[in-house]
Amino acid sequence: MDTIPSSSFTELWHTFKKNRLALFGLVIFILFFLIAIFGLYATSTTHPIFDPAKVRLEAKLLPPLTRADPSFLSKDEIPPLGLFIFGTDHLGRDVFSRMLQGAWVSLTVGFVAVSISVFIGIIIGGIAGYYGNKRISLDSLFLLILFFGGIVIKNYHTIVGFLLIALFCIFTCLKLIFKISFIKVNILIDSIIMSIIDIMLCFPSFFLILTVVALLPPSIYNIMIVIGLTSWMGTARFIRAEFLSLREREFVLAAKALNVSDFKIIFKHMLPNGITPVLVSATIGIANAILTEAGLSFLGFGVPPPYATWGNILSEGKYYLFDAPWLTLIPGIAILIVVLAFNLFGEGLRDALNPKARD
Repeated sequence: MDTIPSSSFTELWHTFKKNRLALFGLVIFILFFLIAIFGLYATSTTHPIFDPAKVRLEAKLLPPLTRADPSFLSKDEIPPLGLFIFGTDHLGRDVFSRMLQGAWVSLTVGFVAVSISVFIGIIIGGIAGYYGNKRISLDSLFLLILFFGGIVIKNYHTIVGFLLIALFCIFTCLKLIFKISFIKVNILIDSIIMSIIDIMLCFPSFFLILTVVALLPPSIYNIMIVIGLTSWMGTARFIRAEFLSLREREFVLAAKALNVSDFKIIFKHMLPNGITPVLVSATIGIANAILTEAGLSFLGFGVPPPYATWGNILSEGKYYLFDAPWLTLIPGIAILIVVLAFNLFGEGLRDALNPKARD
């Protein structure tokens, strides 16, 4: 199989480490990952080392690096090391413990949301790039809309959902048995998909996410799914552009001549050669997902209690901006550093993977 020329891992690393900002982003990314894993272990067990939900009204709004006073606090209320590293909030909860839990939530939301968006983008972009020059009848498109629309609407309005599915069955029988064509127009698959992408890009993504989240019950899973379902367009455009170029390459034409299945051509031959821009986009997408989750939590539409997230810590801190500024500064600086690190790492990875920039 002919492959796109690419540097070895050693050459890639040698090029990447020349970019000091990208190297800084990689270091912060690794530290954030390790802290998030430690935060999961330290805050989620039956008897957590750091308890983010422990209320200490006698020790509320203490500044960072304040020692716990055993004369006011019981033994189980004293944090490890006997020190409130990041201070306490208005309920006396340890901000350091809540930041640890929030790190795991941010990491989970970022990676799961981007995984969903990348998966959808690869499927849709691959169809547009590989099958884009084929035509589909509007009859078939209409039936697909009826079917999937009925499945989705059935969860919210059972009667309308079943009505759409019934119409799908009736029209399908008329088309297959009596050969009745309702709309005698064919359109390119690529045109349909790119029109959908353009329509999705017309909506401001954050307000679209905010609208959908406001209609759904609060849940960390809903947040991840909604962010993933509204951020796949960039990945789809990258994959489509790569596939449009790769489908005319010699190794793809040779595979078609040997009657290799389309599935194998796409996922074994084309996708490995066109995945590079997607990796860069996914790295930067994690930062955007973390920032989006923090914004939703700040507005009160994010991950619900009892989970602590950097966004809701920041939201609670805005009421004590002058009395306890650390409640705003600590999560705000953490979000800034992590998002900046992911962006710097993604930019450096893009330059290292680009042969022209490397030369």
